[in-house]
Amino acid sequence: MDDITRTELEAAAFRRLLAHLAERPDVQNIDVMNLAGFCRNCLANWMKEAADARGVPLSKDDSRTLVYGMPYEVWKERHQAEASGAQLKGFEESKPRH
Repeated sequence: MDDITRTELEAAAFRRLLAHLAERPDVQNIDVMNLAGFCRNCLANWMKEAADARGVPLSKDDSRTLVYGMPYEVWKERHQAEASGAQLKGFEESKPRH
């Protein structure tokens, strides 16, 4: 597979991941973090880091809007629930490394 095709497939898979997460706002970031070690905010941070590495202007707020499909504060207001004690304990035990 050539590099262009691979990049196009990776981009399509990433767009599908974002669409899937948009379809599941009931899945809290802390749950994704506890299970997978990353969340929507991580994806936004990685997108911003990639933009920075390429000299592409992209703010943290803009990268979050790209990932969440809306401004982060709006998403939080509409979908983010208070983390339970069990979720917080799981987060502390999982010790994310990024």
